[in-house]
Amino acid sequence: MEIIKDKYFEGERPLYCKHGLYLENVKIGPGESSLKEGSDIEAVNCEFGGKYPFWECDRFTVRGCVFREGARAALWYTRGCRMYDTLVEAPKMFRRISDVYLENVKIPHALETFWDCSDVVLRNVEASEANYIFMHTSGIDVDGLKLQGNYSFQYAKDVVIRNSVLDTKDAFWESENVTVYDSEIRGEFLGWYSKGLRLVRCTIGGTQPLCYCDDLVLEDCVIEPSGDLAFEYSSVEATIRGAVTSVKNPRSGHIKAGSIGEVIIDENIKNPGNCEIQF
Repeated sequence: MEIIKDKYFEGERPLYCKHGLYLENVKIGPGESSLKEGSDIEAVNCEFGGKYPFWECDRFTVRGCVFREGARAALWYTRGCRMYDTLVEAPKMFRRISDVYLENVKIPHALETFWDCSDVVLRNVEASEANYIFMHTSGIDVDGLKLQGNYSFQYAKDVVIRNSVLDTKDAFWESENVTVYDSEIRGEFLGWYSKGLRLVRCTIGGTQPLCYCDDLVLEDCVIEPSGDLAFEYSSVEATIRGAVTSVKNPRSGHIKAGSIGEVIIDENIKNPGNCEIQF
């Protein structure tokens, strides 16, 4: 393995197509594609400041590093990424990648991150300004995510989320096969047009949640007072602890709650229109 320590590189492709490379205390300055097309790379306590450093790379590990804002779009078209204890300031990270594991990572400018990815594992990750994060991504396994940003997990498939706090409007739109355990989800219009969304022991806030859903399941959840006009046109099986402000025109299934302030069933209800509501 080639070892490079305490060096500075800039320009275009300074370490292009390297295989079997260990970097420590290396700084990558302005330029493009510093490590493109490489494989079996480990970077420890490094700083990346140029664009596209890890495009088309295979099997690389990043520990204790920083991706500055200039390292935008740093990880695209890669396979086999492991990232630990790292600060990612660069926007538009992680596109069209597969087999990625992040632990103790902070992404303060996570706009349009994790698009068209597969097999993504996150442990103790913070993502802010994260509009449109996880769009069209499949095979997501999350524990301890703190997310702030709207339109998250749109069109995502096969997702499991645990012990997380999601502050996100329009989350899970048109998603499929998503399960969320023991988490807080706050934001308007949660889960519209989803298929197979399951929420277990979750706290839900925000107006008009969980409408137009197919095969929606809630188990032992809490809906905060802001969660009004819930379940419109959804097929739903729900057990809810405590009160619900209002329920409107659920399509089918069963809803059981401690109390419901208002049940709205009007001429616009869709067939079969036979949801059983208990409170």
